[in-house]
Amino acid sequence: MAISIENKIALVTGANRGIGKSIVESFIKHGAKKVYLAVRDTSSTSALEAAYGDKVVTVQTDVSDASSVKKLAEVATDVEILVNNAGVLVPSTPLSENAEAALAKELDVNVFGLLRITNAFADTLEKNQGALVQLNSVASIKNFSELSTYSASKAAAYSLTQGLRETLGKKGVSILSVHPGPIATDMAAQAGFHEGESASSVSEGIVQALAAGEFHLFPDLMAKQFEAAYQSFSDNIVTADLSE
Repeated sequence: MAISIENKIALVTGANRGIGKSIVESFIKHGAKKVYLAVRDTSSTSALEAAYGDKVVTVQTDVSDASSVKKLAEVATDVEILVNNAGVLVPSTPLSENAEAALAKELDVNVFGLLRITNAFADTLEKNQGALVQLNSVASIKNFSELSTYSASKAAAYSLTQGLRETLGKKGVSILSVHPGPIATDMAAQAGFHEGESASSVSEGIVQALAAGEFHLFPDLMAKQFEAAYQSFSDNIVTADLSE
């Protein structure tokens, strides 16, 4: 289902920097009426508030806290496009001493955070016939050994996104799964990627993919290489109706 950003009310988790901040900027550029900035530190959105005034509304939110997410949903009852961008990355191999702790933290934010957000907003998105955008990664379809636990958490998030496509899709909600490669952000630098495409390649890609009614978005050069190899499996298995 095609969704235009123009005159829509959106919410972006992790909106204060990197890809999240760029999504806010692209949405407003393309005519969004209002964007909720869901962040842990409300002082971190001051630049966005100065730039966009009453077009943005900062709401303190921690996706690892169910009560915080519930309060967010009680405030943002008019959301039409929900972007779950908040995520964490803890570099670790499967044999790292910190592997269990890293995976527990990444699952809590990257996977359970997605469940908390979607359960809190499912009725609102259905009522408003809106869209859910989930920031996954190319790491959701290939494990990178130095980022093994992060890759595992994103694989789980991607699997849930597919389930949400089926369950919420039947209720008129559009689902978009976004799979960037290395993007020039603090998180990418933390992972050891010191070069990458601009975050705007992701945010502008989201606008275009929503307008086209697509389920997958592979926005940057590396991601498009994954897409080329993955397309057949996606068409024949992931998005196919296997009940026929």
